[in-house]
Amino acid sequence: MTEQVMTFEDASAMGLSADEWALIQERLGRIPNQCELGIFSAMWSEHCSYKSSKKWLKTLPTEGEHVIQGPGENAGVIDIGDGKAVIFKIESHNHPSFIEPYQGAATGVGGILRDVFTMGARPVALLNALRFGEANHEKTAHLLNGVVAGIGGYGNCIGIPTVGGETNFHKSYNGNILVNAMAVGLADSDKIFYSAATGAGNPVIYVGAKTGRDGIHGATMASAEFSEETESKRPTVQVGDPFTGKLLMEACLELMAANAVLSIQDMGAAGLTSSSVEMASKGGLGMEMDLDLVPVREDGMTAYEIMLSESQERMLMVIDPAQTETARAIFEKWDLDFMPIGAVTDTGRLVLKKDGGIACDIPIDPLVDDAPEYDRPHDEIAKLPVLSADKVTSDKSAQTLLHDLMGGADLASRRWIYEQYDSDVMADTFAASGGDGAMVRVHGTQKGIAISTDCTPRYVYADAFEGGKQAVAESYRNVCATGAKPLAVTNNLNFGNPERPEIMAQIVGSVKGMGEACRALGTPVVSGNVSLYNETDGEAIFPCPVIGMVGTIADVKKSIGASYNEAGKSIYVIGQKEGEGWLGGSLLAEMLGMGEQYAPPPVSLDDEAKHGEFVVSAINDGLISAAHDISDGGMIVAMTEMALKSKMGAELTVSDSLDTLFGEDQARYIVVAKDAKSLEAAAEKAQISCVEIGQTTSSDQNGHGTLKIGGDITISLAEIFEANEALLPKVATS
Repeated sequence: MTEQVMTFEDASAMGLSADEWALIQERLGRIPNQCELGIFSAMWSEHCSYKSSKKWLKTLPTEGEHVIQGPGENAGVIDIGDGKAVIFKIESHNHPSFIEPYQGAATGVGGILRDVFTMGARPVALLNALRFGEANHEKTAHLLNGVVAGIGGYGNCIGIPTVGGETNFHKSYNGNILVNAMAVGLADSDKIFYSAATGAGNPVIYVGAKTGRDGIHGATMASAEFSEETESKRPTVQVGDPFTGKLLMEACLELMAANAVLSIQDMGAAGLTSSSVEMASKGGLGMEMDLDLVPVREDGMTAYEIMLSESQERMLMVIDPAQTETARAIFEKWDLDFMPIGAVTDTGRLVLKKDGGIACDIPIDPLVDDAPEYDRPHDEIAKLPVLSADKVTSDKSAQTLLHDLMGGADLASRRWIYEQYDSDVMADTFAASGGDGAMVRVHGTQKGIAISTDCTPRYVYADAFEGGKQAVAESYRNVCATGAKPLAVTNNLNFGNPERPEIMAQIVGSVKGMGEACRALGTPVVSGNVSLYNETDGEAIFPCPVIGMVGTIADVKKSIGASYNEAGKSIYVIGQKEGEGWLGGSLLAEMLGMGEQYAPPPVSLDDEAKHGEFVVSAINDGLISAAHDISDGGMIVAMTEMALKSKMGAELTVSDSLDTLFGEDQARYIVVAKDAKSLEAAAEKAQISCVEIGQTTSSDQNGHGTLKIGGDITISLAEIFEANEALLPKVATS
C-alpha cells in the first residue's frame, strides 16, 4: 500500500465534513491514502451521491407504461413503439460554466451526449436551459457569449442539432449561472446497453482520448459554494474536443452493433473513479486496474490524478473476451486509444495498482450503497398572500406595459442565441427553437418526438410546491401544443446550499410538487441530475428545478406550431375561466415592483390533464392550425408572440383590464381554429372551456400585423418586434 498519511485538513480541502472523515476511517479500519481519500470525496460529493436529496428523489414516480429504464443508469429509456426507444437525460454544468463559460458549456454538451450514446442510442437532438444574471451586470455579456459559443461549438461540430431550450435573466444568478444540457437519442428497444459490470475475469477496457490533469476534482468543485477564490478554479474545468467526441460516438455505436459490449459507462463526473466504482457496484462485483496502463498525455501523473481527472471523451467498458481483437480494430480504425487496463473481480473491492505497488484497496459498498444519506432539516414555508387585481395599477397604458415587457430581459427574443446553433443538421428537425416544444422526426418514419425544457424560478421561490407542479405542467403544455402526447420527463434540480433549512425546504417542496404533477399527468421521471450549492458568498440562486419533457406524435405532419398564416380565423382560449386573472408572481407584477411577495398562480392538475388531452386530440383531428400555451406575461403576451411569429395581426374582443391581459392563470392555451364550429362542438362534448377571443388579421405594409384590443387599443407589432429583437444583441456586445 502506498504510504501517505492523510489528515482531516486534507479531507476538508476535498469537501468532506468531520463526520464523513471519521466515517471513512471507520469503513476502512484505517486512515486512507491520498488516492483513496480522493475517491471517497468524489463519490460522496453531492454531484455523485445525491446525499442531501436522495431521500426525496425516491418519492418521485419512476415507472409507467412506456418506461424501459428509469433513474440509476446513464440516461432514461422509454418505449415509443415500432421497436424503437427514446433515451434522454438533462444534466448541469453550472460551476464550470461560470468559471470558464466556453469550455464549461461545451463539455456539458459533450458529457450529456456520452450519457445517451453510452446506452446504444444515436443522439438526435440537444436542448438547453440557461440562467444568467441581470442583463446589465458586468459579467453577463462575457458569460452569455461564452456559454452560447460553447454550446454551439460542441453541438455544431459533432453534428447533433440543438433544437430548443430556454434562457432567463435574473439578479440571483449574477454570481452563479446555470447551464443545463439535455440530449435525446434513438435506439432499438431490444438493444439497450447498461453499465453494470458482468462476469468476473472479463477485461476492463479504457477507450477514447488520453487522460490529462484537466478537471481534477471537478465533481467536488461542483458540490461547493463559490467565493472570492472562484476564478482560481480554472484548472478544475474540463476541456472538450467535439471532433474526438464524434469519433468516440461512432466507434462505440459500431462496437455495440458488433455485440461486443457487455457493459459500458461514460467517464463523466469524477472520471475513472465514478465509472469503475459505479460499474462494479451495479454488478455487485469488484474491479482491479493497473493505472500504469491508462493512456495519459502528461508525464508523472499520480494514481490520485489519474483517478480524479475529468478529461473528456473517455469511456470504460467491459467487453466479451472473445471479441477483444474485433473491438481493438474498431477503435484503431477511429484513431482512438483502446487499452485493457484491468479486469472484473468477485471481491467487491476496488484495487488499483501503480508503479509496482498497490495505490488503492477499498470496498465498493461504502462508496455507493453505503454512502452517507442525509435527512437535512427544512423549514415550513409560510404561504404568501394572494394579490388581488385591484391592487395592481399603473400610470402606463396597456400598450406601453406590453412594449416594456416584450423589450425586457424576461421576454426579449432569444433569436440571437438559437441562430448560433445548427438546428437542421441530420435533416430530421421538423420544428426547432422559437415555439413551444421542438419536434424531431424519427428517421425514415412519420413519427415525431416532441421535446421541451421549462421552469419558472420566481414561482418556485414564492411557493416551492406549486412551482414544482408548474414546471411539470408548463413543459406538459409545451409538448401538448405541438400535438404530441407527453410520455416522460427528466429533471435538473438547481438549488443553493442544502445545509440551510430554507434552501432544503425549497428542494423538498419542489420535489413533492413535481412528483404530484408527474403522477397526475402520467409522465414518470426516468432520469435527472441534482446541482446544489449554487450560491456565492451565501447568496443563493432562485431555485430552478428544470423539467425536460418528451412526447410522441404518430404523424409528424399533423403537428403544429405557434404561427398562423390565414386572416379571418377565430382565436380561442382553451381553459379560460370567469373572474379576474391571477397577477401574483406574474411578470407584470414583478415589473411594477410587486414581485416575490405574493403567491404564484395555483396549478390544477385535473385541468392541465383535461385541457392538454383536448388540445392534443383537436390538433390530431385537424381542428386547430396554431397553438401556444399561456405562461409568462399572460394572454396578451402569448397572443403577441403568435402574431410576431406569424408576421400577421389579431383583433381581440377582450377586456383591456390588466388582470385579463397579463394574468398568468395556468392550464390555458391560445389556439387558432381551422373550423370554428367543429372546434366548439368538440369542446362542448369534452366539457372543455373554449372561449372565442377574436380573429386573426392580415399583415400591414411593414410586413407585420396590428394588434387591436377591445376596439379601443391599437398596437403596432412592428414596434413591438423592434423592441423584442433589440435587447440580446445589445447585451452580448455590451
